[in-house]
Amino acid sequence: MTAPALEVRDATVAYDNGFVAVRGVSLELAEGEIIALLGPSGSGKSTLLRAIAGLERLAGGEIRMRGRRVDDVPTHLRGTGMVFQDGQLFPHRSVARNIGYGLERRGADRARWRERVDEMLRLVGLEGYGGRAVTELSGGQQQRVALARALAPEPQLLLLDEPLSALDRALRERLAGELREILRATATSAIHVTHDQEEAFTVADRIAVLDEGRLEQLGTAGELLSAPASPAVADLLGARARIEATVVARDAAGGTVEIARQRTPVAGLRAEVGETVRLRLR
Repeated sequence: MTAPALEVRDATVAYDNGFVAVRGVSLELAEGEIIALLGPSGSGKSTLLRAIAGLERLAGGEIRMRGRRVDDVPTHLRGTGMVFQDGQLFPHRSVARNIGYGLERRGADRARWRERVDEMLRLVGLEGYGGRAVTELSGGQQQRVALARALAPEPQLLLLDEPLSALDRALRERLAGELREILRATATSAIHVTHDQEEAFTVADRIAVLDEGRLEQLGTAGELLSAPASPAVADLLGARARIEATVVARDAAGGTVEIARQRTPVAGLRAEVGETVRLRLR
């Protein structure tokens, strides 16, 4: 049986001042799967990503990649690629030399370097841009270059730390769909950090919702919307209106409640007939 691309087991990240940023998070990422870490500012999602990358030390738990424990493996030996919010491109290098940076570090021969760079330019829709200075590009184009640079060395795992958050809404929505297509086309296993619900739903196969350093729920968009596991998840997904109802029937899918003499089915309802429940509405 093939080991998962990533296993995070009871991971905890704490600092010397006593603050615990990540609290016992566990999750698995299958080969070729994309998981979004979704949560408000301060929820621990970027800290968890940095721990996976080796940029933060674990205070407890472990991280495995393809079955190999990597807690003490240096960042540059973990086989990960990373894309940051601002891209962190080299302004003195051309587009092509930015994309080929990782290949240079690995000592790729010139023919292989050129072939791979050209392949990445086509992949991210920047064919013919190789000779340009990155300072001449738009924000969206720069993030495409950052993505191509991270993918060029064929990382075992791609880590994306809010790579679209600095872009305007319309561009962010378009690039979110393109990002998913690129990751699927390359069969890349990826962890994508975002505070934007719609972006998470567009990019990822599953979404891990974090709040105050804890993993509240991990599931598909449909699972999160139909049955949020906690008030924190419901709030994050926009279900802030609250109403009380009485359970009047149960079935295999959940149950039926009565609100103002109107009966409404509720999927995933766990309460018994006669109980009063508090519902949240989007």
